[in-house]
Amino acid sequence: EEWEAIEAGKSAREIWPDEPAKAAQKDLDARWVSRSKGKAGIGSDGKSKPQRVERKHGYNLGICVDIKNKLIWLQTLTPANVNDGRCLKDLVDYDNTGADVHGDGAYTSKEREEWLGKRRFRPRFPRRRKRGKPMSAATARANTNKARRRSRVEHAFGHMKNSYGLYIRTIGLARAKTKMFLAVLAYNMDRLIFLERRRCSVG
Repeated sequence: EEWEAIEAGKSAREIWPDEPAKAAQKDLDARWVSRSKGKAGIGSDGKSKPQRVERKHGYNLGICVDIKNKLIWLQTLTPANVNDGRCLKDLVDYDNTGADVHGDGAYTSKEREEWLGKRRFRPRFPRRRKRGKPMSAATARANTNKARRRSRVEHAFGHMKNSYGLYIRTIGLARAKTKMFLAVLAYNMDRLIFLERRRCSVG
């Protein structure tokens, strides 16, 4: 019943009217998500092994990163169960001088590629193999090249997580957005200092 009330959009005070302390500690904006980790393989008994499933509760941060300088231009924060691809429209930088848009497999879809094409962007998303058929060598090489460029966005995530010990412990989407905005701002300041120091040393 509580979960149904949360899904219906009721507030914490409406769900727990007689427990104000409990209601104050409930984050009704965050969501659970299950994601597969690793690759399915073959065990020693010859049977296929399932992928490891990891469950998380919270939010998902999406960012638009300049591949050359690794600065974050745009960001969006959604509940964890929202697919990354649905945030694409909020992460496209129309002032960017480059036309290539890189992303992982979550962004791969005909609809999104057509949407980008109408706005004169070139989608550079990995291609999925057809079900029941092996991936061609040419497609695998192309996916590897795309992954090398896309991986630069992981450097930004890694810096924020490892250098700042970033972990959301706030309640509600609004507070989580504020915390992530400050983290992105701090990252861009660190990155800008690095770029300026490198420019001065080279020059």
